Amino acid sequence: MNNLFFYDLIFLVLFSLAVTIFLYIKRKNLKREGLMYLYRTKFGMEFIDYIGGKHKKKLKALSYVVIASGYLLMITMVYLLGQLLYFYIKSPDIIRAIKVPPLMPLIPYLPSLFKIDFLPPFYFTYWIISIAIVAIFHEFSHGIFMKFNNIKIKSTGFGFLGPFLAAFVEQDEKQMVKKSKFAQITVLSAGTFANLVLSILFFLLLAVFFVLAYAPSGAMFNTYTFGPVVISGITMVDGVSINNASSGTILTLINQNNLTNNLILGTQNNTLELTKITTKDKIYFITIDNLKEQLKLNNSFIIAYNDFPAINAGLRGSIIKINEDKVSSYIELGRVMKNYNPGETVKIKTRDGNEILEYNLVLAEESNKTSSRAVLGIGIIEQSTRLISKISDFFNFFKQPATDYQPRFNSDLVIFIYNLIWWIAIINISVALANMLPMGIFDGGRMFMLTMVAITGSKRAGEAAFRIATWIISTIFILLMLSWAVAIFF
Repeated sequence: MNNLFFYDLIFLVLFSLAVTIFLYIKRKNLKREGLMYLYRTKFGMEFIDYIGGKHKKKLKALSYVVIASGYLLMITMVYLLGQLLYFYIKSPDIIRAIKVPPLMPLIPYLPSLFKIDFLPPFYFTYWIISIAIVAIFHEFSHGIFMKFNNIKIKSTGFGFLGPFLAAFVEQDEKQMVKKSKFAQITVLSAGTFANLVLSILFFLLLAVFFVLAYAPSGAMFNTYTFGPVVISGITMVDGVSINNASSGTILTLINQNNLTNNLILGTQNNTLELTKITTKDKIYFITIDNLKEQLKLNNSFIIAYNDFPAINAGLRGSIIKINEDKVSSYIELGRVMKNYNPGETVKIKTRDGNEILEYNLVLAEESNKTSSRAVLGIGIIEQSTRLISKISDFFNFFKQPATDYQPRFNSDLVIFIYNLIWWIAIINISVALANMLPMGIFDGGRMFMLTMVAITGSKRAGEAAFRIATWIISTIFILLMLSWAVAIFF
């Protein structure tokens, strides 16, 4: 994808140049507001007038859905904000791994700048297409419900901040405030409703495209099999014998003998530096640092890797074949493994990026009370928080778990299109949620204030509730940034 990055940079330069030339030619029609230049037009007015004026019965029925979606998005966003604060305070290690400030705007190349490997690349091409779709549909939806509620639209247009664009539909504010609270709330929530619908549509498109363009091509794993080791049963650490083992005696043993990770396992350029732990009848592997951390907890046991073939071979990549049996998914791996017995030698083929690797392994035995089975010694563990895991599962409902997928044709083209659709869907739902925050200049802020006025029957009380909500959310943002700063710099 390096070529795509190069072409994307060229597109960024050319687009910026085109915007600069446009702004210069149209400089007499531009109006500066803050850091942005606004270019007012009548673009899309006929479309807005047609939809908003000719489909009043449908829009009246849709108004209730639009308002309900606004409140749903507002409640969801407040809940997610609370969960995010809890996550930032509770999980500093994950914050250090993510690195991105919580209030960082989504800018082109952000995953590359912060080396975020769990997000796809975010090229300028993706950004400009996504923003165009998000902004135009968001603003036109506002405009359609303005027309439906007989609120005059002064202009439509675009805002420019360098190469970054925005769209707007400008209403007659005096007419807006004279309308009923129901009408105003409908207009305010219409933009986010459009983004919510677009997000759903693009996620469905993503699922269809994925099924058509990708094929399951391997079983993924992210850990070797591990299990509990009773500390009192440990007889040897890194080849050094120990009697009457306890957390204290093992820590003393490690310090007195300067034990390090002297055991080297692995093949195929996947070197694992570990320490061997021996009990009466089994062998386990662990790093010295991890061992010391667990011993300091003074539990009766530690968790260590089992002495299984995968860790001994340093198995890596996605498993695509066992002998002549193709493996297309993690579920398929389980079925294939049932064909083999403990002690059999098998040839494992894996794919790691563009590299195909081969391993010859002797299958181990894993026994329970009723039976035994052949195992490689690999597994899957959840590496994210419960909240992130739920969100990830929701957005990847069309994928089998722990399964590697490969494009069916032209890899670069398939990956480019898939990531583009993914970003459009994600940015739409992100804008829909963020814009319903009950604070400040967001549509959700004004919607919240109108709602509180309607509930309390007092404009003064509604405005006070709005100020309190803005203060609370602003405080949460400050706490998020402080939690991030503490995790990163301390």
